[in-house]
Amino acid sequence: MTASTAGESRADQTAGRTEAATIDQWIARALRSRWIVRAPIPLFRAGLGWVFGGRLMLIEHIGRTSGEPRYVVVEVIERETNAIRVASGHGPKAQWFRNLSAHPAARLWVGRAKAVPAVARILPDEEAAAVLARYARVHPDAWEHLKAAMDELAGGDASVPVIEFTPPPR
Repeated sequence: MTASTAGESRADQTAGRTEAATIDQWIARALRSRWIVRAPIPLFRAGLGWVFGGRLMLIEHIGRTSGEPRYVVVEVIERETNAIRVASGHGPKAQWFRNLSAHPAARLWVGRAKAVPAVARILPDEEAAAVLARYARVHPDAWEHLKAAMDELAGGDASVPVIEFTPPPR
């Protein structure tokens, strides 16, 4: 490797990091924009959730102080038989996370399924870390940008709680 090749390589690496940082900042700004994050809600409620291919999910939950139905669209990070897991990218201070902490009953719209009853459980830190590690292995590029955007939103190393939804007990 010549000196000029090494210099170009470092310049390319620096440009790549700058581009990635710009993308991460753009994602963080988009996640702060209420109209962008709420735009999919009417599509789910109209029965068009299948458009998102099962990667996004609408959660209907109850407001902890108002008692009124509230809606949020989040990314599904892991799915098993009778369990769907999502992460709170805005951390434990997100309103929907706090609402589910207070009232774990929910209804889910995912794919072609509409208003499926479920119960939310906030995973302990160790379980959450394992789920996020599996997500990072399956979707490394998405995780890299989402984690950086979440860190940007948090102003440092973001705490990313994971919520598991299962069918209600009978």
